[in-house]
Amino acid sequence: MSQVFLTRVVRFSAAHRYHRPEWSAARNQEVFGPCANEHGHGHNYTCHVTVAGPLDAETAMVINLTQLDGILREEVFERFDHRHLNYAVPEFADGQQIPTGEALAVYIWKRVVGRLPKGVHLHRVRIQEDPNLYVEYDGSHEST
Repeated sequence: MSQVFLTRVVRFSAAHRYHRPEWSAARNQEVFGPCANEHGHGHNYTCHVTVAGPLDAETAMVINLTQLDGILREEVFERFDHRHLNYAVPEFADGQQIPTGEALAVYIWKRVVGRLPKGVHLHRVRIQEDPNLYVEYDGSHEST
């Protein structure tokens, strides 16, 4: 059966800082530029989550939007909105993963992929920091 792709968009505002604690302040500034500023900086993010699957014969949907919205509310909006990612998300704490757009896309993928119902597949996660910068992750190298 053919696949249908459905994308839901979630918007959130969050701050982050790029920083390696084992590096000097000068090295952090050299590598990360303004993203290494001590108090971080923020974005109004747009997160696109695309799922794929066949149309359900009874509902003509790939996934019930109420279910998908609940997953994205918990895994994206409530976790990130109006938060400083380095403090609110342990995986992005100082000395852990740097909360780049790339890392956020992979993190969201891992949080969402296991919560989808049988027959629905996560196709892509897109994180957009501003109109000129976004990253997409399709999990093609993940072992799920």
